[in-house]
Amino acid sequence: MKNRRILKNKIYLYLTEFFAGMSVMAVELGASRLLAPYFSSSQIVWTIIIGTIMIAMALGNIYGGKSADKNPDPDRLYRRILIAAVWIGLIPVVGKYLVIGIAAVLIFSINTNFLIAAAFVSCMVIFVFPLFLLGTVTPSLVKYTIGSLEDSGSTVGRLSAANTIGSIIGTFVPTFISIPAVGTSITFLIFAGILLVLGIVYFISSEDKKPIQISAFVLIFILSCIFGRSTSFAFWQDDLTLEDESIYNYLQVYENRDEVVLSTNVLFGVQSVYKKNKGLTGMYYDYAMAAPFMAGINEKKDFDILVLGMGSGTFATQCRRYFDADRLNIEGVEIDEKIIKLSREYFELPEDIKVVTYDGRAYLNAAKEKYDVIMVDAYQDITIPFQMSSVEFFGMVRDHLKDDGVMVVNMNMRGTKEGNINQYLADTIASVFPEVYTVDVKNTTNRELFASGDPEMLEIFSDNIDIEEDEELSAMMARVEEGIAKYEAGSYLMTDDKAPVEVLGMRVIDELIKDEVAYYRNIYENSGIQGLMDSL
Repeated sequence: MKNRRILKNKIYLYLTEFFAGMSVMAVELGASRLLAPYFSSSQIVWTIIIGTIMIAMALGNIYGGKSADKNPDPDRLYRRILIAAVWIGLIPVVGKYLVIGIAAVLIFSINTNFLIAAAFVSCMVIFVFPLFLLGTVTPSLVKYTIGSLEDSGSTVGRLSAANTIGSIIGTFVPTFISIPAVGTSITFLIFAGILLVLGIVYFISSEDKKPIQISAFVLIFILSCIFGRSTSFAFWQDDLTLEDESIYNYLQVYENRDEVVLSTNVLFGVQSVYKKNKGLTGMYYDYAMAAPFMAGINEKKDFDILVLGMGSGTFATQCRRYFDADRLNIEGVEIDEKIIKLSREYFELPEDIKVVTYDGRAYLNAAKEKYDVIMVDAYQDITIPFQMSSVEFFGMVRDHLKDDGVMVVNMNMRGTKEGNINQYLADTIASVFPEVYTVDVKNTTNRELFASGDPEMLEIFSDNIDIEEDEELSAMMARVEEGIAKYEAGSYLMTDDKAPVEVLGMRVIDELIKDEVAYYRNIYENSGIQGLMDSL
């Protein structure tokens, strides 16, 4: 065994274990942020990430142990660490292009479980190899550090402790420090740089310094730092007003002469919208304006509204614009503090509308106030938080409504198959509220659901819109009145113990994607790539 000078006191080996463990966890968290703007951050995506990484680590453990037994040369280990460092450094440069490329190929080749397959293949292609290499670290270091069988247990214990402590730090630093501060791309580069330095120090201290190999690794890393600094996930768009990341979300703001839009997903969905002409949006927020009328806003001196999932405040802003502001008390709950800041900066959310940075359910659990209207709009892009979709949650909402209060829920994935996610949500809500009505939002996949304990909610709605003076809002409410229907409840219930929202959501996404790409898939099947390119 050669090149042992730096390893004689074993401290460097423990440092290697520490930084390897730290980098594995940092890459895992970075993987979730790289994939989330395209595939969401649902439990399914997290399962795919964790599963593929565990596969890589297990294979790395096996290979590392066999390799160390066959040829116990530390050069081999630290060369693998350098390769892993360079690969991780290249992820910000090519990762997002690989994700889009894989998605583009799969969308024309599979009919079901598209998001699951695309996320899985992306993980396999981008992350398995470098983490396989890092998986070889522990068994290799055991070989190098154990001096005798008498202290083997202590040595392995110290190595495991070093790896675990590194993993802990590698878990907290990206989530709370590096990703919010400098973004996902720079986070990958930071931890790639740490691994690179680790390998370089080893080889510099050895007799055979391998200057050409080291120079090549350093050059590739420098190029990665130059070309991988971009924070843009929607790299095909050059007209974005803002692209940023928070602890919870990918954030994208874009605008044109008519509107400003917030999205938390690159490929799907609009989270909030603001019309520059101060009019209605033409989206589900307009339909939700029926809730205050159902709760008798024109008959009350004071009217209290709570929005769970405030976003940039579209619903709150419209309520303030169309109803008497002096009578309104609007509160919002939004878990993402950065979105709250964006709402003030780009979406003109009035400063006197109170917004609390909190989880919606936790807020209800702590609040004592009751409201005339509670809007639940936490179901953003293609994900639904399970804790806000259960019988227990909607029971809490009911308890925070006044006797004639109304809950309005935006359901953004209207499926057509039996047992779809909206059917589960509606049945769950109907098990809590005796009065449930739904209306489909025209030209979208959204459906608005209105629930109350007051059997006269529709009569109150009709009476209140009859005296509405604003022509645009009056026409919108007439459309709601025409399309609204009483919901006939079934038996699909979700509870805190069992709420399979991720699986149900993925099924609807598959259905939507299949419908959207059917036209282009037909062109591809008949005319090939060239025909598809010509159609685009």
